[in-house]
Amino acid sequence: MASESKTERKPKILCLHGFRTSGAILRKQVQRWPTSVLHQFHLHFIDDSIPSKGKSDVEGIYDPPYFEWFGTSEDPTNYENLESSIEFIESYMLEHGPFDGLLGFSQGAMLSAALALLQARGVALTKVPKIKFVIVISSSKLQSSSLAARIVYSTSIACPSLHFLSEEDFWMPSGLKLLQSFVEPLVIHHSKGHIVPRLDEKSLKIVNGFIQKVSKL
Repeated sequence: MASESKTERKPKILCLHGFRTSGAILRKQVQRWPTSVLHQFHLHFIDDSIPSKGKSDVEGIYDPPYFEWFGTSEDPTNYENLESSIEFIESYMLEHGPFDGLLGFSQGAMLSAALALLQARGVALTKVPKIKFVIVISSSKLQSSSLAARIVYSTSIACPSLHFLSEEDFWMPSGLKLLQSFVEPLVIHHSKGHIVPRLDEKSLKIVNGFIQKVSKL
């Protein structure tokens, strides 16, 4: 009974994959982390409902199928299918939740951060419990679309957040600005670029500290 109780207290996390990849691919990327970290969460990896509409950068590295949370047209601020993806995520959370937090990489990280902010503003995920924390890897802010304008990035929210940033990542400048949207964000800096990095001794200590914090929420 004691072990069952302990298992039930593990934070349950919905994991959102990167652009034109998949939940299975993100699972493999996150499995670079030590089992001592991964066993402290219940991780749910999902695919979006939108198949990739173009070539994936991971072709030849990871097997298809590939998906995208939203696409872009010639106008980089026009996020095609973004709102339908948000509705899809909320439906999944209603059916398989409740979820304590969100974890995302790249486009999935951008969406994870945006969802926490939108929920805090009462704009999205209104049918599910409050997101208690986010883990965003190689994230950035949504550009000035109509939905992004409703996020209000300039006002921070008291949602614990862990951010992975790399100076070799082309999203680094926007990722730094995203920190301003969260109260007391924790940051892991690494040199590996736009990837899910392995955890060295220093970053492992930060991750474990974050886990201890959010496990009490």
